[in-house]
This record gives sequence, structure tokens and C-alpha cells, in this order.
Amino acid sequence: MFARRDFLPGSVAVVTGAGSGIGATVAAALIQRGLAVALLDRDVAALAETVARCAPGQTLAVPTDITDPEAVAAAFAAATEQLGPVRHVVAAAGVLRPAPLTEIDPLDWAISWQVNVGGVLHVLQESARRLPEGGSVVVVSSNAAVVPRIGMASYAASKAAAAALTRVAGLELAEHGIRCNLVAPGTTATPMLAALWPDPAAAEAQALAGEPAKHRLGIPLGRIADPEDIADSVLYLLSDQARHITLQQLVVDGGATL
Repeated sequence: MFARRDFLPGSVAVVTGAGSGIGATVAAALIQRGLAVALLDRDVAALAETVARCAPGQTLAVPTDITDPEAVAAAFAAATEQLGPVRHVVAAAGVLRPAPLTEIDPLDWAISWQVNVGGVLHVLQESARRLPEGGSVVVVSSNAAVVPRIGMASYAASKAAAAALTRVAGLELAEHGIRCNLVAPGTTATPMLAALWPDPAAAEAQALAGEPAKHRLGIPLGRIADPEDIADSVLYLLSDQARHITLQQLVVDGGATL
């Protein structure tokens, strides 16, 4: 039996959304721990940047549109063929299309669900087909799935649906010894956040203090999360240290869901 904080030697992981943000940070952390990692993202240039930033180790960049189930199946097949049997999966790919309820563009709504829910479905289905007993899946959700946010109906609803989907998958796969959990970040310093903040200094101060007029509390710990904060939580749930944890959602937001 191996140490609970470790991964089995030679383990292979698949990470979606590995081109940037949390996905890229998780991929790098797994590689540093000696895992071989298949990096999935639809952005080819971003994937190349992730590979260049990663610590030495085995990587396989697989440009993939996770909204296409056949593409996801092909990516898992490539990972298995070139790296070995997949044991760990992280679904970190996601999109955020903010808008007030009455102004939601139907296309933005559809894309949010295709990526944040459909993409997770395809990854979970392929994980169910391929992971061995002792395998583990972590889906990156959002604290917006737990607490409503003004202007984020598409994002919050799709993340909540993905959370429910992941728990159902975990229940169905438990008899096969496969664990499925969620990590729900709050405000985290990623390119997605940067795109929302034209004035980063003012926006950060507001996020930390809260916005009573918008029914939004601040962040009690008084800091914006780094991607590494989220990656640490993901790796914990992936590892054997969490071998008796499944169907759970770990909120990592500095207390913002208060």
C-alpha cells in the first residue's frame, strides 16, 4: 500500500482546461509529483505555453473541444495509448458569460451549458469507461453554484448543474471504487477573472470588502485566491489521502460563501 499523500508511481492524469488558469496550474502540480499528464484544451497556443511552463515530466498536449463527445473519447484514447492507463481526471475547463437575467444572450446561455455541463458530462462518461478501481475525478465548479451572484445566471446555473451531475456520477461509480468530487473556487487570480476586471485594483478592493447593494459579502480572509490554492485542494481530493471521500464539494473561497 502506498502513502496516502502520494500518487501511485507511473500514474496518468487527464486535465481539461489545461491551457491556462486553474487547469494549467493543476497540470503543472501533477507533473511535479511525477505523474504523466494529458493536457486538454481547445487553444493550441495556450497548451504549448503550459507545456513550456511545466516542470520536467511526461506531458501530452491534446487539442480538444470538450463539447464534442467523440473528441473527448479520442483524447482519452490518445492519453492511454501514449502515456498509459488513465487513473486521475480533472475537469477544469469552463466559460463565464456574465449578463443580467433579462439580457442573457441565448447563444451565451447555450455555450455556457455546452461547456460547463456538456463538457463535464463527456469527461465523466469517458472516466466511467476507463478509470480503474481506485481512480478519482475532480470537477472544478464555483462558489457561484452555492451562492447566487447578480449577473451570473448562466454561469451559476450551469455550475450548479455540473455539481449535481458530478455527484450522480460519483454515486453510480462508487461500486467500482471510483471517486468523484468537486472543488468550488471563489474569486481566483486567473485570466478569466482578469477579463472581468478592467480596473483590477478597484475591483479587487470591492471583492474583498463586498457589495451590500448587490447582496454580495466580501472575503473574510482578505485575499484573492491564487490558482495554486485551488490546485492544492484538487490534488488532495485526487490523492489516496482522500480515499474515503466522494460525492463532496469543497468550497475554496476564503469564506466568501458566509
